[in-house]
Amino acid sequence: MSNLFSQILILDHFTTRLLSSCCKMSDLMSEGITIVEDLHKNREPVPEMKAIYFMRPTAMCIDAFINDFKPKPKYKAAYVFFTDFCPDDLFDKMKKSCAKHIKVCKEINISFLPLEAQVFSCDNAEAFKSIYTPNSQDRDQTLETIADQIVTLCATLDEYPGVRFKKYSQPKLAELVDNKLARHYELDDNSKKKGKTQAQLLIVDRALDPVSPILHELTYQAMAFDLIPIKDNAYEYDDGSKKEALLTEEDELWVKLRHMHIAEVAGQIPKLVKEISASRGLSQLMKKMPAFRKQVTQKTVHISLAEDLMSHYQKNVEKLCKAEQDLAVGADAEGQKVKDPMRTLLPVLLHPHDTTDKIRAVLLYIFSLNGTTAENLNKLIQHVKIEDERGYILNWEHLGVPILSTPSMFSFRKQSRRDRSDEETYKVSRWTPIIKDVMEDAVENKLEVKDWPYQSECPSAWNGSRAVSARQKHKGSSPDDLRSGSRLILFVLGGVTYSEMRCAYEVTHANKSCEVIIGKSPYRCEPEKMLKMLHVFCSKTKARVSI
Repeated sequence: MSNLFSQILILDHFTTRLLSSCCKMSDLMSEGITIVEDLHKNREPVPEMKAIYFMRPTAMCIDAFINDFKPKPKYKAAYVFFTDFCPDDLFDKMKKSCAKHIKVCKEINISFLPLEAQVFSCDNAEAFKSIYTPNSQDRDQTLETIADQIVTLCATLDEYPGVRFKKYSQPKLAELVDNKLARHYELDDNSKKKGKTQAQLLIVDRALDPVSPILHELTYQAMAFDLIPIKDNAYEYDDGSKKEALLTEEDELWVKLRHMHIAEVAGQIPKLVKEISASRGLSQLMKKMPAFRKQVTQKTVHISLAEDLMSHYQKNVEKLCKAEQDLAVGADAEGQKVKDPMRTLLPVLLHPHDTTDKIRAVLLYIFSLNGTTAENLNKLIQHVKIEDERGYILNWEHLGVPILSTPSMFSFRKQSRRDRSDEETYKVSRWTPIIKDVMEDAVENKLEVKDWPYQSECPSAWNGSRAVSARQKHKGSSPDDLRSGSRLILFVLGGVTYSEMRCAYEVTHANKSCEVIIGKSPYRCEPEKMLKMLHVFCSKTKARVSI
């Protein structure tokens, strides 16, 4: 873009978020861009200047673009960059209307959001409703869109992976992705067909593990987004006055702390306090240095955030965690099997916890049983006093999670878990997300074909625990860690939890020859947000289960 000498960049809603996730205004300015405009808002004409358009190839965006040049052009010329493949009808419409104004038109294959070093999102606010609403009219179109987005991720990584999916999960999406990958690589690279690379793409949905989105997770990042009102990664704190900090990859301390257990983070706080206190003895000149000020600010932010989280934990969360972990794991901290889950649940229901916390505990109880009776469910709903808001619980069935038990539950039998008895854990953090088992089994080539059918296979037996490719890959989670080997890409339809995101980094760290990347649609599964989504979903679909 730098050689276009254009100063105006015009974005749609998605590309605004995309650029915001990976660059700053200063980066754009260094490329000669001084004005950034919204495609869908009224803009003053600047006929002496050229404009760069970065947008999705949708009918709405194409119409807005055409309006900029009909009847009178707002800009001297247009350089158009689409996030992914532009359908022929839309391309022809644009060409017919204003071809003489278009100097460049390219598809750059990036219609996903890079959230973190190893986390991406196929963002679509309506995806959850479209996919899980009974008798949805646009489910197929939504899956098509998500498949296109996944293909652009693979293209960006230069991967043509083998595709597998969880049985009873999303065969349609797996088929779409595989077909679109074949089409992309048939046309790509100057019409030279690309063969499969040593990568695997696993497609699952939220029914794989309904427990992880509901538990109170006690690692730093997960706790922050569960317990603190953080919007768009912005955390408000008080440092003598109200201030705001962004919890992103730019914050080195955040990246260092985010996957630590809160007990470990709390242990870091005295050290940070001591460092800030020592800094006050430095000269005023030193204090004005930008890098020094940035470090002090980051430490102040995380002292405040950690103290906020510890306050929540001691006030309320600690009491919930033992019962939640016992229900999730099916055994207590001493390893004794929970024989009567209701005895574990009752203390939570009898304590004056928030209604949301009680709903979470009831769900964990139901998940532990693989569904409960209509009579028992009715009593629980009455006890929590959500008779008019029962969608918080009932609508999990639309995600494929059993809430009401049936005579035949064979397809929902609990899967066996990896033995982690030798791993050191905190008593209040014994649960391991199921997706970590999946990651490790995939890396070790242990996924059962009957449970994980192939849509397409890699060129040879895939084993991520050994280097299977000599070509150098992108950098992993550590800036200095250049990998040679395979990639495992997981896509979770229905959202990803912070604990599952953490697992991608942990498995990558443990297996240097395999980088694990995890993605989701439509959002990160923050517990309260997911419950509200299900409640709204219920009220819109008018779904009711007779109990």
